[in-house]
Amino acid sequence: MSEFWHWLAEAGSQAQGMGAWEAVAVVLALAYLLLAMKANIWCWAAAFASTAIYTVLFWKVALLMESVLNVYYMAMALYGYWLWRRGGENHQGVAVTSWPWQRHLVLILLTGLVSLFVGHMMATFTQAAFPYLDAATSCFAVMTTFLVARKVLENWLYWVVIDLVSIYLYLSKGLMLTSLLFVLYVGMAVAGYFIWRARAQESRGRDSSQLESGAA
Repeated sequence: MSEFWHWLAEAGSQAQGMGAWEAVAVVLALAYLLLAMKANIWCWAAAFASTAIYTVLFWKVALLMESVLNVYYMAMALYGYWLWRRGGENHQGVAVTSWPWQRHLVLILLTGLVSLFVGHMMATFTQAAFPYLDAATSCFAVMTTFLVARKVLENWLYWVVIDLVSIYLYLSKGLMLTSLLFVLYVGMAVAGYFIWRARAQESRGRDSSQLESGAA
């Protein structure tokens, strides 16, 4: 217990001395997640601004794949905004869907293999810190962000695991406020899953009602 309070005190001390840019990025990242939980399209604007800042921050602390990942996030923010606004049938956006476990198993296996390859390359040819963990969180986040853009319900479950590993990486690099943010992210990802599941169930209920009305 004493170690916990020591860590909390250290987090507070480092948070006070951190750069203003990390604080801005944290606020924007939190805004992104809150808006995404509500399936609000403006989450992508917050995501674009936050990831632009994190691209620079992660590069400075030698989390190279995390930095490259945030460039990808910026592109996905543009794609997600377009897809939620103009994608889907009749260009009316996309609805929350659930994928079968077989498809997720294939995604996990393929992404895991890519993570091992990228981690090996980073360990061999770069000075990246924690190359395999860095590669794994980055590769799975790439895949999961695509699932968010497609409004696949299970994306939130992937984020729970990714965020837990990310907490360790950020703590080891002294990004204390970002670490605390990701602790919050874990809880919010769980909440996001249930919110999106309820939204999907409501959508299926409306569709069933409309079909029954049409048949009548």
